[in-house]
Amino acid sequence: MSDADFEILVGEALDLLPEELMKAMDNVVIMIEPFNPEDRNLLGLYTGVALTRRTTEYAGFLPDTIEIYRDIILSICHSAEEVREQVAITVLHEIGHHFGIDDQWLHDHGWG
Repeated sequence: MSDADFEILVGEALDLLPEELMKAMDNVVIMIEPFNPEDRNLLGLYTGVALTRRTTEYAGFLPDTIEIYRDIILSICHSAEEVREQVAITVLHEIGHHFGIDDQWLHDHGWG
């Protein structure tokens, strides 16, 4: 799968979010990287201050980041449909962290 096609899948995953949630996302950037150099098994990673943890003192921070790791996702999927599904799960999982949702809840509800 080309980098451009993978990027389209990330965009399609974002389109799954209700408009209200998209509008609520604040100071976050989504990036596609080949892999995480510290843990090559990660599919994605959220780094930042979740919206639920921001206080009135939250100002002047660099954007939070959501990294989606293309190479590992492609390596564990066996079809284009599996890639599409895994990208959606991974993107929405990491966005969940931006909204302060923990791993346990996300796993319990089928989001990785």
